[in-house]
Amino acid sequence: MAIRALLTAVLLLLGGVLQAQPVSYSRDIQPILTQKCVACHACYDAPCQLNLGSATGIQRGASPLPVYSARRAEAQATSRLFVDAQSEQGWRSRGFHSVLGGGDAALVARMLELGRSHAPLPGSKLPEDLDIGIRRENQCPRPDQFDDFARKNPRAGMPFAVTGLTDGEYATLRSWLVQGAPLDGQPPVATAAEVVQVADWEALFNRPGAREQLVARWLYEHLFLAHLYFDRGSSGHFFELVRSRTPPGEPVDVIATRRPNDDPGTRFFYRLRPIQGVIVHKTHITYALSPRKLERIETLFFAEDWQVEAVPGYGPQRRANPFATFAAIPAQARYQFMLDDAEYFVRTFIRGPVCRGQIATEVIHDHFWTLFQAPAHDLYLTDAAYRERVTPLLALPGVQDSLAQLPLLWRESKANRNAYEAARREAYSHTPYPSWSHIWAGNDNALLSIFRQLDSASVRKGLIGAVPQTLWWLDFPLLERTYYQLVVNFDVFGNVSHQAQTRLYFDLIRNGAEQNFLRLMPPEQRQAILGDWYQDGGKLKLWLDYEGIDAGTPSGLRLPADDPKAAFAERLLERYGSLNARPDPLNRCRDARCFRPQASPAVQRIDQRLSALAARPLSQLPAIEYLPEATLLRVELDGGGREVYSLLRNRAHSNVAFLLGESLRYQPEKDTLTLYPEVLSSYPNFLFSLREGEVNAFVAALQQARSAADFEMIVRRWGVRRTHPQFWALFHDLGEHIREHEPVEAGVLDMNRYQNL
Repeated sequence: MAIRALLTAVLLLLGGVLQAQPVSYSRDIQPILTQKCVACHACYDAPCQLNLGSATGIQRGASPLPVYSARRAEAQATSRLFVDAQSEQGWRSRGFHSVLGGGDAALVARMLELGRSHAPLPGSKLPEDLDIGIRRENQCPRPDQFDDFARKNPRAGMPFAVTGLTDGEYATLRSWLVQGAPLDGQPPVATAAEVVQVADWEALFNRPGAREQLVARWLYEHLFLAHLYFDRGSSGHFFELVRSRTPPGEPVDVIATRRPNDDPGTRFFYRLRPIQGVIVHKTHITYALSPRKLERIETLFFAEDWQVEAVPGYGPQRRANPFATFAAIPAQARYQFMLDDAEYFVRTFIRGPVCRGQIATEVIHDHFWTLFQAPAHDLYLTDAAYRERVTPLLALPGVQDSLAQLPLLWRESKANRNAYEAARREAYSHTPYPSWSHIWAGNDNALLSIFRQLDSASVRKGLIGAVPQTLWWLDFPLLERTYYQLVVNFDVFGNVSHQAQTRLYFDLIRNGAEQNFLRLMPPEQRQAILGDWYQDGGKLKLWLDYEGIDAGTPSGLRLPADDPKAAFAERLLERYGSLNARPDPLNRCRDARCFRPQASPAVQRIDQRLSALAARPLSQLPAIEYLPEATLLRVELDGGGREVYSLLRNRAHSNVAFLLGESLRYQPEKDTLTLYPEVLSSYPNFLFSLREGEVNAFVAALQQARSAADFEMIVRRWGVRRTHPQFWALFHDLGEHIREHEPVEAGVLDMNRYQNL
């Protein structure tokens, strides 16, 4: 107690000295928040909606209303930073309370002091009864409630359940609060070169004419979530596409509709404005703009002579069926635009403002590959009569969110989707049998790998990991429906009816993508493959909810009957090797040379040794049972620098066809481990850090671990617990690794899911 009192006195004295030298928010405070707070306080899953990535966010303050709720009967008012209110008073009227008022007694100050007075023991495991999960109760005390809150929750101070601020950081923050928490700084400004390109793109989007405006509207609905950048991102600036009441050349006055395809209610202009605040990896969905992309849009959308008399309205039916709304735009142009940057579009399904995606991720397997149907062999593009016949069946649910009508709405959606699948199956049975030419191979977006980590997921170009249990083959209707269902039409603030309809329909989309892939398999093997994907209760779901597969039309591929899926994967890797953006010698080692050929000899030796863990099932590597979904491994090299690897636990399921009871469908004995030399998750669950000379011992320890006690010894020796004295430096080094290798993709990683191992 005496030491703490002395330390407090020193800090207050230091604060008094600093008070004579005004603290700058932008220079002194935001870097501390970025280093110690943004990893939890960003996006909609920030505790109490307190977003600490910008001055605007901390000025907005906190709200007791959680964004993520599976129980609300009515849609919640939106609370999007930089969108739904433009002033502190505007946020107060929306129920947000200040965390800065009161100077030294501000809520932020008291939360920081509570955190310091109950700091966890360095290097220790947190108490088991301390709930650090993302579903813990959202407690958001106001200043007048704080004393009672602190008495009941002494370990809930900030930073929460993690190594805290240094003495200098704490003193700087306290001095700033004593000075009245002044906020300064300016939003990023486009460079001269960016100004010119912004003008070019705004000119494209705001061209007069019904045809031009219909294309602009479709493009906006497909790019509104993007972090747009020019000149290969050299400036570090990113932009977003918004609808504004003001024309180009004037300050942006954003129109805050709930969804991007809602009626703006007034005359508007499409505008590009700089992204404000700290870039966080989980919402950083990048898309490159360039003169070449402008030319591509001209070629795709305006080279063909098509006309439209008037731009459609914004009613519920228009939102529900984008295929009808944008029918005048050639389908070939729409599909090809999405294929050109397929990784971006698939990434929007699983990143972005959702931040907590189990409503979608529980519908997918933990690891699968995705391919795309070639436009020349997509009947929706090539057969106008077929397109007109099936378009009404492609309407999406969720636009109407009545709880009372949920069963009726769902039955109608399911009936339409299955009628479409039946019509599709019949139509394709009269076309040439699918062969390699039917798989799109236009660029390195053609092959994608998706990994699920419980309630988050990631996508990468290339085929990573061992041959997965399932593969998806997406055509234009599948890709576009997924995008509108999970991105454009999805409302994170929506009620339980809207969320349920979204989840249930995505289940049907997944089944459609799987069925499409089965057309590539020998017809006599399709039912067996499908049965492997839908084991146990999944067979009942096949009978109740899904349209039957085509088990008769032959495939144009000549695949062996014993394991056609594995043979297909082998030939895919051979045929599309030049498009495989991420060759994987660690998980698919063929000749005992299990390392990256271009790596240094030292890194090759590390690759080779770590490959002993790659693609192993739990039966061969029992330690998988104790690993979380996304573990990061950091290896310090003797010659300087470090390598970073992702160890992803792929949980096996008997099926992923039901809304509830996922844990009942786990097959842990079939779990596998994918090991790859990149950061493959925005949400690390744990980090191991070791020196190059310890790699052999680390691998051996994991291979020999048979119990929780064995794994505990590994964590004690190499684990970076939340209480590790160097936690923040090591955690942020993962983001620095991304910045070094893919600077455009870099952003602060999220630690809300970092576990207490």
